[in-house]
Amino acid sequence: MVDMFLYNWQIREEWFDWCETLSNEELVKKRIGGTGSILHNLYHVIDCEQIWINQMQGTPVIVNDINNIITLNDVKIFSDRTKTETLHFIKSFNVETNEKVLVLKRKDGSIKSLPYEKVLRHITAHEIHHIGQLSVWSRDIGLNPISSDLIFRELV
Repeated sequence: MVDMFLYNWQIREEWFDWCETLSNEELVKKRIGGTGSILHNLYHVIDCEQIWINQMQGTPVIVNDINNIITLNDVKIFSDRTKTETLHFIKSFNVETNEKVLVLKRKDGSIKSLPYEKVLRHITAHEIHHIGQLSVWSRDIGLNPISSDLIFRELV
């Protein structure tokens, strides 16, 4: 499981570098799909990661107004903080943790029980999904996307 997080974070860092070549105007420009802009799409995957990890750890979820996320640096700082917390959590993951279940009360009042391992798989798949959106948008503006090829990557 750690490998998939390392994979996502490596690609995320490459997208951050890619974003450095764009103007802030281009980063926040409203687009069709995803969460509406390149900047908010990146923020969204990080925010969802921290929400799920904090819920499993039983620690407070960080609540930010996405409209206050206005620069790439804001997103990068949030990413660094979230990665540290997530890495600590997944490195401490063991057989006992694997048997834990996150119990969520949904808006409709129903209860959903989710095994921690399933939540972790969801977090990684969710980021991969949104990185695909960034690839589409990069082509829309005439730029090559970051390669997400797992086979030829060295994960560190």
